[in-house]
Amino acid sequence: MLYGRGDFGYACFRIPAVVRAKNGMILAFAEGRVDDCGDDGNIDLVLRRSADGGRTWGPLRVVVKGDGQTRGNPVPIVDAHTGRVVVVGTGNGPAPCPNGCDRDPYLVTSEDHGATWSPVRELVEAKRPEWNFWYATGPMHGIQLQRGPHAGRLVVGASFESYDGVGPHVYGTHLLYSDDGGLTWQIGAETFRDDGSVIAQEVTVVELTDGRIYALARERGTDAGHRAYATSSDGGQTFDAPFRTIRDLEMPDVQAAMLRFSAADSGDVRDRILLSSPAHPVAREVMAVRSSFDEGRHWQTWDEGKVFHWGPTAYSDLVRLDGDEAALMYEAGQASPYETIRYARFNEAYLATPNGTPPGVPAPPAPGPTTPDTSPRHNPAYVRGGAQPTAGRYGDGLSLDGVDDRIEVPFDRSVDLGGEDFTFATWIRYAETKGSHSIMWAYRMGSGTTPQLWLRAEPASNRIRALIMVDRFNITVSSPQAYNDGNWHHVVLQRVDGRLVLRIDGAEVAAAVVPPGSVTAGKEFGVHGIHLGQRVDGVNRFRGMLDEVRLYRRALSPTELDLIRERNLPVGGELGLRLPLETVA
Repeated sequence: MLYGRGDFGYACFRIPAVVRAKNGMILAFAEGRVDDCGDDGNIDLVLRRSADGGRTWGPLRVVVKGDGQTRGNPVPIVDAHTGRVVVVGTGNGPAPCPNGCDRDPYLVTSEDHGATWSPVRELVEAKRPEWNFWYATGPMHGIQLQRGPHAGRLVVGASFESYDGVGPHVYGTHLLYSDDGGLTWQIGAETFRDDGSVIAQEVTVVELTDGRIYALARERGTDAGHRAYATSSDGGQTFDAPFRTIRDLEMPDVQAAMLRFSAADSGDVRDRILLSSPAHPVAREVMAVRSSFDEGRHWQTWDEGKVFHWGPTAYSDLVRLDGDEAALMYEAGQASPYETIRYARFNEAYLATPNGTPPGVPAPPAPGPTTPDTSPRHNPAYVRGGAQPTAGRYGDGLSLDGVDDRIEVPFDRSVDLGGEDFTFATWIRYAETKGSHSIMWAYRMGSGTTPQLWLRAEPASNRIRALIMVDRFNITVSSPQAYNDGNWHHVVLQRVDGRLVLRIDGAEVAAAVVPPGSVTAGKEFGVHGIHLGQRVDGVNRFRGMLDEVRLYRRALSPTELDLIRERNLPVGGELGLRLPLETVA
């Protein structure tokens, strides 16, 4: 572990970037976040060095002190001719910057392989005045061109956002280049969009064997795909075409890094470019290194690549070492990606070893009492904790004690709602005034971008609340009251025509727009089924009664919902689960 929360007096470390100095010294940069793990505030640019390829590390050095401001987004490059180490970064003032602010690039250099550093210089030549709402360099290592008329040029990827307070936001991506070993810089290739269709940020670059620059970016626009790419055929002065999305390169909304590992025109056996990033299609999980053997035209899938960490993970960078070795520097943790920054050496043989089964795949459920599923699928519904039927809304229902009672339905395609419309319906009866009481929790849990779906009574906040997490969007709806009066209430949660709708007792009480996206994206890395009466990790248990639980893989009409609510009639069509809760056997 290179950096950990609380180490060296810092609350958190983020944003790894790594290069190898001309004398072989490994320079591992990060943002040392003084007060918390947020993206703004008092942030230093820090460094640790290794003289033995990363086996041991020296003490932490502060390269640029924040002094209450933010100094981060490091993009280090080593000029092979002079040995100079150059870091281009981005900073902003002490004011909070949660939704855009004016940020400026800066420059520091070292002439002794990272032992000492020049005073920080604001890099005024690398930013236009209208780039006023956001500016970001990298973050990850930059490159020095090896081929063609611009050999020796240093190149950095960057992005900007402009806003005049009236018109649309303008999102742009550009390259910076230096022809004097990183002492001065120029704005080169530039492309921008004002329709939000492609928002290419956090740009990593690699030189192709034909001399072009290949730029790969985090894509945050409305076009399908989470990566976008562009090329430059003139050494980074212009882009050949605007950034275009890559639909089949799956990874979440996060930074990634590329590295030239081998090139046939340099005497290697084959061309190979490495790409590091989380491999889960939506959540920041599963750090993997994938390869392209055809100069970025195609990339390995996650399972063809090599997984380094199955748990939470985020930003990363790569560095070439001697022989057939390289190293990965990446954020990772057990509960959060931002607990540590780690460094892992590897070679080609390691990249070829099988990944095995993802550890997040749930084990088969333990045997135990069940309650019948009368849907055509007849899913097993395990009743845990000794819950027993008692008088319900229609016939009997299930009484849950809020301690260990719950129902678990294992994952099956019949309860896989994916990205389609759905309807979840149940009767509830409870009288609690404190705590959170899960009615239904499906698939996963976690903050950020973890795909999941849940419905929970929150009497302390006087509401019933639902959440859907799709793509990178977290959408919630809440009722205006808690319905904790000890009477039966019919609760329906639907995804219908691009909305998340909460209905109680036949009336729509809350709704919100939901973008396209699957609630089970990444299920190959492990996903739970449907939990009734608890969160998937066993907390927020429900104290009260449930009756007539139904799950449809379509949106039922108001007429169909009335037939269920008023007469408990069978309604077919994409019915994945129906638990009358009359018996436990």
